[in-house]
Amino acid sequence: MIRIVTAGRLARLEQEADQARERAREVQAQADAAWGSHVRELYAITDRAERAEATTSEVGVLLSGALAELSDAQRELLRKDIEIRRLREVVESGVLVGRSLTVLMHYGEPHTVYATREDALADTATHGVPAGTAWVPCGERPASSSTWCVAAFIYDADCKGYRRAFMPAPEPVGGAA
Repeated sequence: MIRIVTAGRLARLEQEADQARERAREVQAQADAAWGSHVRELYAITDRAERAEATTSEVGVLLSGALAELSDAQRELLRKDIEIRRLREVVESGVLVGRSLTVLMHYGEPHTVYATREDALADTATHGVPAGTAWVPCGERPASSSTWCVAAFIYDADCKGYRRAFMPAPEPVGGAA
């Protein structure tokens, strides 16, 4: 079978071929745009995942530090609770006259109370004081001038409370003698 192609038919075929090529370019451009969008989205998701991993590891470090601090605080609370119970027993025993307590002071502020001077000196190593440190009386110096000092308090029945075993001499007010 022979087909005769006319100039009009040939022009229509060329026009249809041009339209098909144009349509193919448009579809290719849409496909390229979709591919680029997917790649950008993949990069964004990967970046978010990496940031989430970094944040997770930072949170893990913070959490482990917080747990360590909590553990330290619980140990300190337990130690203080034991000390409070022991001191309550001393107070509830009723025999206070003549009893003394030893207070470990840090820059003049009370830090820890002990039943005996020996207990206080034995425990100072937990507060950073090297073992075997020679302890000397504060004397007339203010307690705030020493990093750590140990002060004895005795029970005074007249005031129904403890007073310092060594009281510094009062200074005259305004130069009055």
